[in-house]
Amino acid sequence: MFIDRARIQVTAGDGGNGKVSFKRAKGMPKGGPDGGDGGKGGDVILTVDEGLNTLIDFRGIYEWKALPGDMGGSKQCTGADADDRVIRVPAGTVVHDEISGEIIVDMGPGDTFVIAKGGKGGFGNEHFKNSVNQAPRSATPGAEGETLQLILELKVIAEVGLVGLPNAGKSTLLKSVTRADPKIANYPFTTLSPQLGIAMLDLSRRIVIADIPGLIEGAAEGAGLGHDFLRHIERTTVIIHVLDAFPDDDVTPAEHYTAIRQELVDYSNMLAEKPEIIALNKLDLIPEEEHAEHIANLRIALQLDAKQEVFPISAATGQGTDELLHAIWQLLHSADYTPTGW
Repeated sequence: MFIDRARIQVTAGDGGNGKVSFKRAKGMPKGGPDGGDGGKGGDVILTVDEGLNTLIDFRGIYEWKALPGDMGGSKQCTGADADDRVIRVPAGTVVHDEISGEIIVDMGPGDTFVIAKGGKGGFGNEHFKNSVNQAPRSATPGAEGETLQLILELKVIAEVGLVGLPNAGKSTLLKSVTRADPKIANYPFTTLSPQLGIAMLDLSRRIVIADIPGLIEGAAEGAGLGHDFLRHIERTTVIIHVLDAFPDDDVTPAEHYTAIRQELVDYSNMLAEKPEIIALNKLDLIPEEEHAEHIANLRIALQLDAKQEVFPISAATGQGTDELLHAIWQLLHSADYTPTGW
């Protein structure tokens, strides 16, 4: 299951109370104050766990609390500080203040962040002893720990995002080139959650790919999965636009491409300007000698220049996928990339 949003409350520990205490020892009938300070409450700390890729651990758990510090003791003993409460989150978790809506922190790989600070310990009566007040009988309570209501939002961190209309073959392509196992069928609707996979070109080269939920017209205004779709591709470096060469709705691949491009532009110019490769899928349904003609027709319809990538592939058979992966790698890692597609 892929869960990309969670609502939680974090509460740091209160500081321990200061102690009111007086020395009681033989030969010291009027011993002075010796009450110690309270210990510090535990912080709530967010830390990135590279082994996590969902927010499923937060399902059904709203409150996350740290323990309070210990009360001060006699003989000027300071109470023990409480242990911090560590909350593990996936890389790519954006933390919002639920009340203000502001982003508090954007958790990247290796990051650790104190999201709520524990309260300081209170002062014991020994702290208040002076030349005027030799026997203070007061101590202060520990300070309260911070409490915050948070929204956690996980954005898929992938180098490559597969985009396309439902039934374009994105899930099949992801399964073909990685070990991911998305559900695949002739759905008349879109996959509801992103799927991640790692394509291994060799032992030293790998590409993290996300099959992003299929897009429908009006997504930029919130239709369908709307912004849930679009925010998942904000962090990808390259977009692979998967087109069905033989769509079922009597609309051409070029028209499908134009519709999705418009949604990307409407949502974010920065998103629309990401490097893109076009993969024309399901070409196993026609003889290979006709592939060039289909690619040429698409290029003419979209008025593509020589730099725009278009690759003929069959996600079902794996045809053309090696060439596609090598082109993706080159685009990700070489500023002098030379197009090798049609």
